Amino acid sequence: MYKLRAMTIEDFEKVHALWMSIHGFGIRSIDDSKEGVESFLKRNPGFSVVAEDDGEIIGSILCGHDSRTACFYHVCVREDRRRQGIGKAMTVWCMKKLHSANVNKISLVAFKDNSVGNSFWQADGWKERVDFNVYDFYLNEKNITNFNK
Repeated sequence: MYKLRAMTIEDFEKVHALWMSIHGFGIRSIDDSKEGVESFLKRNPGFSVVAEDDGEIIGSILCGHDSRTACFYHVCVREDRRRQGIGKAMTVWCMKKLHSANVNKISLVAFKDNSVGNSFWQADGWKERVDFNVYDFYLNEKNITNFNK
């Protein structure tokens, strides 16, 4: 039986291995490095979650906020553990933490070709935004996104 708990930097190697196992997952060279994740966790203490079963990390969400809007990053459940309520349980765990911090909205990015993820979010009542564009400006060109094959 799995349990949910706050992610710590000590989880990095196992969480990163999980990310690398997910087909189509985008990993950024700087933001998703150990140093990048450590910085994120320090800025947002206690908001990110892992699902752990017998010492194995089987799911994770990086969760942070600016006091106005939260964002979920790298939401994933190990492929052989999907459809067991783990993703839903992790999102609810994060939502409770955010609600207690008076954060009222959560955003996330799901790549258009991520049919599994998009189906999950839509079935869970999340609303796709089609009324605006998303723009990125790269401050560090070395922060390259690589997609798992």
